[in-house]
Amino acid sequence: MALTFKDLHTECGLKSLEDHLVGKSYVSGDVLTKDDIKVYAAVLEKPGDLYPNASKWYHSVSSSLLARFPGKAVGVRIASHAALVDEALVKEEKKDVPAGDDDDDLDLFGDETEEEKKAAEEREAAKKASSKKKESGKSSVLMEVKPWDDETDMKKLEEAVRSVQMEGLLWGASKLMPVGYGIKKLQIMLTIVDDIVSVDALIEDHLLAEPCNEYIQSCDIVAFNKI
Repeated sequence: MALTFKDLHTECGLKSLEDHLVGKSYVSGDVLTKDDIKVYAAVLEKPGDLYPNASKWYHSVSSSLLARFPGKAVGVRIASHAALVDEALVKEEKKDVPAGDDDDDLDLFGDETEEEKKAAEEREAAKKASSKKKESGKSSVLMEVKPWDDETDMKKLEEAVRSVQMEGLLWGASKLMPVGYGIKKLQIMLTIVDDIVSVDALIEDHLLAEPCNEYIQSCDIVAFNKI
């Protein structure tokens, strides 16, 4: 049955290791195994005098590793809750493991597969897209569109305005308002998605450009409200 040790960087975690090692030289018995290497990797430093069994075990594992790797070490400290030893240690220990002895519950060093990487990237992309969608606000705009003169066909003017279609733009209700001297202007509501549609670009690049400018002289924003 697979063993589980948690929070070995805390007193509670070290106490569980201490209790487990009562009457044992190593984690899985009297012989050093890859289980010891994995647990050793999660213990940040040698346990103190309060944990004599764990301290003795830590010293034994350290001595065994030193014999296998006699090179001079400069000293490295991992600033995390679960420090990982170099993958070379695992490969060294795997030489002693019989084929088929797969301990998934304690596999702290398994490489991430391509499928797992792809799934993680897709989750991250979906999270960003969802976040962006939530942040995208909408605005309600009241626009006045003025014709060139009193001879301008206001029906065609409105058709020209509504012919402008793009993502994030929705035209609403409209009405004609008198200006004077027989001239009328078009007041029209529109709803935009702020991150997608720019009102300035809508006016300059579409409503005051060909072919709409055949009917439209100018456009003014009367009201602009966040929804």
